[in-house]
Amino acid sequence: MKNVFYFSLLIAASLYACSGKKAEQQTADPDKPVTDPITLYNEIDRTSAPNTITETEKTKGWQLLFDGTTAKGWHGYNQEGVPDCWAIEDGTLTMKSVGAQEEQDLITDKQYKSFVLSLEYKLTKSANSGVLFHVKEDPKYKFAYETGPEFQVIDHENWRDKLEDSQINGSNYSMYPPKSKPYKALGKWNQLMLVVNGNDVTQILNGTETVQYTKYSDEWTKLRNSGKWTSFPDYGKFDEGHISLQNHGTKVWYRNIMIKEL
Repeated sequence: MKNVFYFSLLIAASLYACSGKKAEQQTADPDKPVTDPITLYNEIDRTSAPNTITETEKTKGWQLLFDGTTAKGWHGYNQEGVPDCWAIEDGTLTMKSVGAQEEQDLITDKQYKSFVLSLEYKLTKSANSGVLFHVKEDPKYKFAYETGPEFQVIDHENWRDKLEDSQINGSNYSMYPPKSKPYKALGKWNQLMLVVNGNDVTQILNGTETVQYTKYSDEWTKLRNSGKWTSFPDYGKFDEGHISLQNHGTKVWYRNIMIKEL
């Protein structure tokens, strides 16, 4: 009987220790940075008014990059101020130009390394744009895409030329094709999220992961050293840089632009 009593005490002590350890882990969890892409996607309140930020989003580290009325925090690539080809229209950042000719891209004043970017975009027919990151601003480059990887934004279904799978909406342009095609019909807002966590990059469109890759991996390096990027030796080589909205001379609307640094 005495042995049974001591055995019971031993089990009780073990359970108490495990319970305490578990409670300690749960207490520590709120302080652990959130890096899971879908969890980060779900942090955004998509019912709030455009270009606003909730108190809950603020406590999680989110900041607005566009207030809906000014272009504060943005400037033209290799320029001072905002180029005339960009406009603020009905609470959106958009392009004035037409003709599908590459024009002045818009970039953030600040540079970012590891971050989460969330925004909404809406396309017109045959529109072409993109969201780029780790962009190096230097007069020796004409366009942001010469250095920065791109989350492709395009109405590929009506684009005038045949496109490769790695060039359609939701792709990592000319590198990785999208694993799925969750884009919405023309005239509807799409939710885009870009997660850059060190060298790990995840692209999410309307709640679905379309691309995931690791910079400098064997696969990435092989793709980087073939195709289009052989003509652009500095593509993808920077680990910190500006975020850019591409102007390809076609009309796209951007709003609800928010960022969270990791």
